Amino acid sequence: MRSRNSLHIAPILFILLSAMFATAQSSSEDDWPNYGNDPGGMRYSSLAEINRDNVSRLKLAWIFHTGDISDGSHDRRRSGFESTPIFVEDTLFVTTGFNRVIALDPETGHQLWAYDPHIDLTLEYGDGLINRGVSTWVDPKISSGQTCHRRIYEATLDARLIALDARTGKPCLDFGDYGQVSLRDVPGYRSGWYHMTSPPAVIDDLVVVGSAIDDNARAVMPAGVVRAFDARTGALQWSWDPIPVAPALTANTKPAERQTGAANAWSIMAVDPERDLVLVPTGSASPDYYGGLRPGDDKWANSVVALRGKTGEMVWGFQLVHHDLWDYDSAAPPLVTVLRLHGQNVPVVIQGNKTGNLFVLDRDTGKPVFPVEERPVPGSDVAGEVASPTEPFPVAPPPLARQTISADDAWGPTPADLEFCRKQISALRHEGIFTPPSLKGTIETPGVLGGLTWSGYAFDPRNSLLFTNSNNLPTKVMLIPRSDFWKDEFRIEDGEYSPQTGVPYGMFRRFLQSPSDMPCVAPPWGSLIAVDMVEGKIRWQVPLGSMQDFGHKQPPTPPGSLSLGGPIVTAGGLVFIGATFDPFLRAFDLETGKELWKAQLPNSGHATPMTFRHKGKQYVVIAAGGHDKISEEKPSDELVAFTLSK
Repeated sequence: MRSRNSLHIAPILFILLSAMFATAQSSSEDDWPNYGNDPGGMRYSSLAEINRDNVSRLKLAWIFHTGDISDGSHDRRRSGFESTPIFVEDTLFVTTGFNRVIALDPETGHQLWAYDPHIDLTLEYGDGLINRGVSTWVDPKISSGQTCHRRIYEATLDARLIALDARTGKPCLDFGDYGQVSLRDVPGYRSGWYHMTSPPAVIDDLVVVGSAIDDNARAVMPAGVVRAFDARTGALQWSWDPIPVAPALTANTKPAERQTGAANAWSIMAVDPERDLVLVPTGSASPDYYGGLRPGDDKWANSVVALRGKTGEMVWGFQLVHHDLWDYDSAAPPLVTVLRLHGQNVPVVIQGNKTGNLFVLDRDTGKPVFPVEERPVPGSDVAGEVASPTEPFPVAPPPLARQTISADDAWGPTPADLEFCRKQISALRHEGIFTPPSLKGTIETPGVLGGLTWSGYAFDPRNSLLFTNSNNLPTKVMLIPRSDFWKDEFRIEDGEYSPQTGVPYGMFRRFLQSPSDMPCVAPPWGSLIAVDMVEGKIRWQVPLGSMQDFGHKQPPTPPGSLSLGGPIVTAGGLVFIGATFDPFLRAFDLETGKELWKAQLPNSGHATPMTFRHKGKQYVVIAAGGHDKISEEKPSDELVAFTLSK
């Protein structure tokens, strides 16, 4: 239990946080001006018109159809709708999977303008046709009401950074080449392999972009550089590569032997304008499942890194996974906040990972605030691979996902499914969370979509509670020798086969599923969790959603769904989240985890919702378009808004 003293200081923390972020933007509490609302990504709204007492009266306000849908035919990838709108100057701005930017009237959902960058929809973008949103900046040198006083920035799938006038949707002609800057000038660039899915970060007068780079294709992939551009002119100001061109090598490693790339920042970045910091979450070095040609820890892959906003200089870094062999990206965005610990206000960065581990770091130094232990982990039995002998484990908070599995954990909706899963688990290698991939097959748990994904988390500064959705979906991973990779006898299972060209092994992976298509471990496969960030303990956790009838008609299935798309939290005492296979938006009591309200969506809402106030009325908005990689969900294009009925 939190002490009475800590309850008294919660309002003080809220005042401090509000003052800090008020200096970073000129928006009011009615607005939602960034992907995570404030620049540090807390996803907290001080609005309380919708609260525990009246949330049951929340009703549909409007639905907007973007018109941008691809079912994967006509030489196109499937589309998803993962965008979180921003709301500034009484206008909603949202993106589609086709990279169109659309401005909407917040009261009616009517379109005000749309901009189409005309991307090539036929390219093999590894993440499918998705985009998660835009960013905005106000030019202090241009008067309010004039062209490009407020700018909207989008980074596109075909690697362009575009600046638009917020009032008209027309390109800002003083930015780059008539409103756009090419992002293709990176080592190893190849169209389709190198793309952008997340909104840029904005700090002072700079726009900062990362990149999404295809997984598992080959050893040498494009460099995962992070770059900053002048917000007005588009001129490149600095760049930072998480895997330097001339890395520190071991005594027995020649430079020519080190072949890798990526380690890219594909998720959402956070900023701390007061400290002039850009907080960057980085992904895996290439290829994901074999590191024999990238010896050592592969810094700064699988890390959270603080860069100096003005120069791009690295201030500090903390690596969450050494020498990643599991695709355990730092997929969740960093979260910037203040915790009251041992009688002091401690500025922190909170960073989660697909492992289910949650790290709390000092914002000035990157050093752990809660202890982190380097613990021994299993070694690799694959020729040429040298796994890290230890991995970092936070002492607190505890893991937010299952990290071990045994045959006794097998589950199935029927006796036949149960027996199948028991045999599968028994036949595969598993010695804990960091068991390396093997030739016989390894169980990776929480799995490639396990733990904390890009869905991220929300933080209530009044109560120091963090809310996140976490997945438990063990994955089977197997390495296949290059000489056997294309042989039919090594392709008898459905799943993902990737060549990992340039290394001795290709890769196979699939979720550990029974013939019924259901996961081989007991539900919940997804949970909503509240973590007390002062005590470093789980306050509550509840199953989130349902996977009933996933794949086809299923026997009655316990609750708890795979979830992709994150939560928000409000001063009304509510946590809002969609994210699940079943198509609902839900509201939970932040103190107890009790579900207080849910509304059916036109499709699954695999996006983070947002909230704003317009003309005295609070709205909650979510994109409900299904997921591009869940074949059971038909792509759609609805942006859905709710408000209180009278």
